[in-house]
Amino acid sequence: MNLGFWKKLKESSIKENRPIIVLAPMADVTDASFRHVIAKYGKPDAMWTEFVSADGLIRATEDGKKKLLKDLMYSEEERPIVAQLFSGNPEYMKKASVLCRELGFDGIDINMGCPDKSIEKQGAGASMMKDYKRAREVLRSAKEGAGDLPVSVKTRIGYNKDELDTWLPELLAEEPSVVTIHARTRKEMSKVPARWEEVRRAVEIRDSLKSKTLIFGNGDILDVEDAIKKGKESGADGVMLGRAIFGNPFLFANLARENRDSQIEHTERVKRVEVYTPSLKEKLRVLVEHTKLFEELLGDTKSFALMKKHFKSYLSGVALAKSDVFSFSGAHELRTKLMEAENVREVESIVNEFLVRVEKA
Repeated sequence: MNLGFWKKLKESSIKENRPIIVLAPMADVTDASFRHVIAKYGKPDAMWTEFVSADGLIRATEDGKKKLLKDLMYSEEERPIVAQLFSGNPEYMKKASVLCRELGFDGIDINMGCPDKSIEKQGAGASMMKDYKRAREVLRSAKEGAGDLPVSVKTRIGYNKDELDTWLPELLAEEPSVVTIHARTRKEMSKVPARWEEVRRAVEIRDSLKSKTLIFGNGDILDVEDAIKKGKESGADGVMLGRAIFGNPFLFANLARENRDSQIEHTERVKRVEVYTPSLKEKLRVLVEHTKLFEELLGDTKSFALMKKHFKSYLSGVALAKSDVFSFSGAHELRTKLMEAENVREVESIVNEFLVRVEKA
């Protein structure tokens, strides 16, 4: 089995007494601009691109392919970086995997869990769980195209019901480097709490089959501390954090500190490790930096409106230092103005004016 860079990360995580901690791929969220910011202010052990259509990469016109390739942009600071693809067509998956290898990615991941109906109509995403044979063919083809790159899978515990006992062994039979289990069914979406006992069961299934594939868990992880706790309780090799990153590129800023304190029992570490809390000014400066990167890297292919979800997240639940002067009425006004902004110049002007008022207050 080819674990690629995952082998080194696994060895390091064992020494540090913690699971591998990675950032989830999220469409229209973890694009090149946001990942660049995350890599700068709090880097996880590994990152994924947004998911990209393998069919589109192979069949699209030159203009269409150029747009899709924007979703596969990455910086050296993001390494190790994994390209996530989706397809129900083994041939296109193989060719797209070859392309990702040529683009210099560290690994390739296949999305077999996305519940989006348009993706499922293509025989991809979560619909793969309804056709084990095709899923295995797609995974096998990805490995053929990937060459020496490790190939992983992100999926769920089942489609309409829990099918882990039958679904996971099918995937393991193709020897992927990693299988990430989102601990809900496709039917449940994110409407119920993630069942981390299912991640533990996935580990047990893997062990019973004597597979070398790494098992990662995903779902409802609050922060790095919570990731370490759930990773240890479930026995998972790694933990993937998703929604916790919204508005918080500093999410993994404590990871290095956690590494240093990894030999301390979890309960003691909770008492000793203070979670890094950026000031209001720092968060707003990063918001502007993020917006500038979005316009610079993606402004010609993506709508500026996509940044609006980030504006809401940067300003929601802001934990303020005692030195910050801030009122909820001011926050509401700032949020309203940012949601009406049409470009990065307006965003920067709105933030600067707000900070000047705060400093004078």
